[in-house]
Amino acid sequence: MTRSASPAEFTPALGHRSLTGLYDAAIALMTRERVWRSAILAQLAPREGETIVDVGCGTGTLATLIKAAAPGADMIGIDPDPEVLDRARSKALSRGADVDFLQGFAGDVSELIGRDRADKVVSSLVFHQVPIDGKRAGLASIHAALRPGGELHIADYGWQRTPSMRLLFRQVQALDGVENTRLNAAGGLPDLIAEAGFEGVEERAVLATATGSISLYWAGKPVGRSTQPIQEIGHV
Repeated sequence: MTRSASPAEFTPALGHRSLTGLYDAAIALMTRERVWRSAILAQLAPREGETIVDVGCGTGTLATLIKAAAPGADMIGIDPDPEVLDRARSKALSRGADVDFLQGFAGDVSELIGRDRADKVVSSLVFHQVPIDGKRAGLASIHAALRPGGELHIADYGWQRTPSMRLLFRQVQALDGVENTRLNAAGGLPDLIAEAGFEGVEERAVLATATGSISLYWAGKPVGRSTQPIQEIGHV
């Protein structure tokens, strides 16, 4: 059984609990949501019969999209925030999506679903706002939860390559904290993923948005390295 989360233990949606109700609208407006969600869904390529876990599922948008793409997949969403989980359950119910939503942190994943169980784990716009110890614990637990040959897919703010992207990303840092977001902005997340035991870690796409660039990452447990190049997806 996972521990319950207090508000002080995690960064709420949009950085403040008072803004949680605005989360879906803000993500749609400021991150080119349809583009990056479509890209990460295509990269994930969900299949019937797979067990797929959305870590930091928030209000459940991506989890319901994955379930719609592969109705026969066993879809699990995990988040520490009980308020957004209530929103996620309501959203899934309204869309007829059978998703199992569980309360917990990224570091609780293997405890919640069991070791070597998941075929794929996906996470979006989560790791940038987690303290570095939480990033490490979360990646280690995800690694343990994946079966050998399983895949990790992440869509998140990554290396802010240009002055304009770094400037735009300050909006995110103002909400989610400079300390927690610094490693992602400097391009350090792939190194942490590799340190957790994943192989073939790749940044597969970069999407410019009004709040900085969002990167799509892929890693395996363990698989051979892919040579797929980085894809630049448009402009702000």
